[in-house]
Amino acid sequence: MSTAQPTAPSTTQSVPVDKRLRLLEAEMKRSQYRQDTLIEVLHKAQEMFGYLEDDVLTYVARGLKLPLSRVYGVATFYHLFSLKPQGKHNCTVCTGTACYVKGSDQLLAALKHELDLSPGETTADGRVSLDTTYCIGTCGIALAAMYDDEIVGEQTPESLMAQIRTWLTATP
Repeated sequence: MSTAQPTAPSTTQSVPVDKRLRLLEAEMKRSQYRQDTLIEVLHKAQEMFGYLEDDVLTYVARGLKLPLSRVYGVATFYHLFSLKPQGKHNCTVCTGTACYVKGSDQLLAALKHELDLSPGETTADGRVSLDTTYCIGTCGIALAAMYDDEIVGEQTPESLMAQIRTWLTATP
């Protein structure tokens, strides 16, 4: 985030300097600072900043007049929110029951072995982030993984690593 410090919305304070914060402020104002719009505001914040860093969570908490613990709780509860910068590409391995039975742990072990990459981490070059989810909802094609926004079924450690290698070897 920029060097500008997020500030709580107020009728006497000036609008924040960072353009993204101004847009986030406009989003909260549009919803009349209603607390029940927290998820929508967090989605907008992540869209603008790429992830939800601490300063942004604090800014949202102050703007919606919510305890920071509640904002943080929502941001950590939902899988689609990230508190760390994400890679250019995202691989999400399903660990739901059907996928687990068919070997999702083997997919994760292959990534750990070949790239030293664990769920919640991003490669050092920032190209690939790895996540897990409890269910993608595609049990009929288990073992499933999501590559960016595309769900692919019947994955093996070899097919998963082949996809990841294409991302790692692509021109930046």
